[in-house]
Amino acid sequence: MAPEGVAELRDWLFLLMLCLTLLAEVLEFAAATGYEEEEDLVCPSVCRCDEDFIYCNDRGLSSIPPLPPSATVLYLQNNHIDNAGLPTSLERHLTVRVVYLYDNELDDFPMHLPPSLRELHLQDNNIRTLPRATLARMPLLEKLHLDDNSVSTVSIEDKAFIDNPRLRLLFLSRNHLSSIPSGLPASLEELRLDDNRISTIPTHAFRGLSSLRRLVLDGNLLANQRIADDTFSRLSNLTELSLVRNSLLTPPLNLPSAHLQRLSLQDNALIHMPRGSLDGMRRLQRLDLSGNNLTTLPRGLFKDLDSLGQLLARGNPWHCGCNLRWLHDWLHARGNSITVRGLICQAPEKVRDMTLKDLTSQMEECEVTGVVPAGAGAGATGSGTRDRVGGVGGVAASSTTLSPPQGSLFTLRSKRPGLGLPDSGLDYTLGSSGVGKSLALNVKPLAHDSIRVTWSVAQPTSSFRLSWLRLGTSAAMGSITETLVRGDRREYLLTSLQPRSSYIICMVPLAASSGGKGAMAGGDTDSDEAPVCAKAETSDPSQPDVGQEDNQDPEHMATLPLAGIIGGATVIVSLALIFAIFCWYGHRAGRLSSRDQYSRGSSRKSKHYDDYIESGTKKDTTILEIRGPGFQMTPMVTHQPPKPLREDYIIHTIFPSNGTGLYKGAHQVSNAGYGTNRGYRERGIPDIDYCYT
Repeated sequence: MAPEGVAELRDWLFLLMLCLTLLAEVLEFAAATGYEEEEDLVCPSVCRCDEDFIYCNDRGLSSIPPLPPSATVLYLQNNHIDNAGLPTSLERHLTVRVVYLYDNELDDFPMHLPPSLRELHLQDNNIRTLPRATLARMPLLEKLHLDDNSVSTVSIEDKAFIDNPRLRLLFLSRNHLSSIPSGLPASLEELRLDDNRISTIPTHAFRGLSSLRRLVLDGNLLANQRIADDTFSRLSNLTELSLVRNSLLTPPLNLPSAHLQRLSLQDNALIHMPRGSLDGMRRLQRLDLSGNNLTTLPRGLFKDLDSLGQLLARGNPWHCGCNLRWLHDWLHARGNSITVRGLICQAPEKVRDMTLKDLTSQMEECEVTGVVPAGAGAGATGSGTRDRVGGVGGVAASSTTLSPPQGSLFTLRSKRPGLGLPDSGLDYTLGSSGVGKSLALNVKPLAHDSIRVTWSVAQPTSSFRLSWLRLGTSAAMGSITETLVRGDRREYLLTSLQPRSSYIICMVPLAASSGGKGAMAGGDTDSDEAPVCAKAETSDPSQPDVGQEDNQDPEHMATLPLAGIIGGATVIVSLALIFAIFCWYGHRAGRLSSRDQYSRGSSRKSKHYDDYIESGTKKDTTILEIRGPGFQMTPMVTHQPPKPLREDYIIHTIFPSNGTGLYKGAHQVSNAGYGTNRGYRERGIPDIDYCYT
């Protein structure tokens, strides 16, 4: 073929390809324009459509309007949609991935939802049940939000989530749950059950949830006695555990430590952090102990917390004695790699409101003793901290102190303690008191976590070594806690003890050496006297503290004499006042009765009241007031001959005061009308037992 023909064919092919390309572009543009117009036509008028996002929220809707087929995310929250407002056509929208239906009026778990659903928000409704059949319609569901509903433990159907193998997040906060729901899927990674009524967590509660990474149990009714020992140990991949606002006295046992990064224990009732409770938590980054009743932390508690970057400890009554010298040194060693908030001292008084990190000068007065091998003698001590005289841990206390402050503490763990404590494996008959050669010891439980120790000595000593051991299945491997007490102290208060536990408490006086800075500055030596021991048992937290009630009895008895005096005086004054009122009333009633009888007698027809004045006589009222309680006026017989005016009326006393005859006198005059005798004194003065006019 000629070269001219080849060139012409090539040009025609190029033009053909160009036309085909232009035609394809035109067809694609026309299809896109028509599709957009179709989408604009199917978007509900009450909603707003933005590509695949349909916004129908806050519209006052009572039902879901027809939706475009390309919708993937539906915003239907804050409406009045109930279960009847969910159309059956909704389950045919296979492109929908996320549905927001929170804050509506749903009473039951919604049906006819698309099976392609991945995320469902149903917060703030009134959903009561979780049926298995309804959840099975959404096999691809990954996130389910059911906060602020009315779901109870019994209303969750058995194996309700068995057909949701992809469920990773389940929120059931602020419902009516009383226990951990059963049958949770093994794929679950985050579980929120805060602000429910959960009080018990059995061993099998989290069985199979090895993928769980975040667990929130805030605001429930959890207590140490109702949590199984190995409950949390099954959650091997847990990174965050929150137990805020419960009733825990100590952290739960066997917390997962391999991957835990955040541990929240604030706003509980923690009184003690056992040594070893945080062991192995090498990845822990945040520890919150705020809002509890912690006064101290045992040595070695943070030995594995190399990654800890935030320690929150506000709201605790910290006692910044030499017992926290180790924590002070640990914080300074960490430097700026850790943020500490709220570690403010509340005692002793001279360091109140100071941060522990600022007590460098005070902590220098504490002396760190070395480890003494076991069997070194009765005075052997463990690794720990002692108080100097006047140091930060030393507190001057008299024998009359009602609440002795907690002194410096240090813990010793050894197979055979150096101090000669009784072996709990033997049958020792220890009581609440013990007597030695020069020391008498007495112990008394005050509460479920405290014991009062008092003692008396025959001769003064420089200091005492006080030790206590909690008895268990193997006392030899137990933890002995020791402290040095100044020689002028006669009582001590042991706090942060385990409830319902038996303790052996021993004390031995220490003799001062000839040299050194003082008795409490490290110059003490052990005396030859064997330790004096006693045994005490702490009470059950659920029972009333008998010791505290007994401790308050003397105070109440001291107020009884004063209360008796005040009460007796009040009764006497009240009785005297009542008696005076009664007498006054009786006397007044007698006088009024006398006046009434006198008035009635003087109104007789034979004599008017004014005749007393006319006859020139004066009524003698002194006799009436002194003599009888009453009198009467008797008119004389009218048929008797007229007599002087003074014989018209006779006033007789009704009850003579001397108990004898009515009248006496030298002149006896007979009166036939009344059969009485009238006596006259000399010179015509009538006898005092009667008067006349």
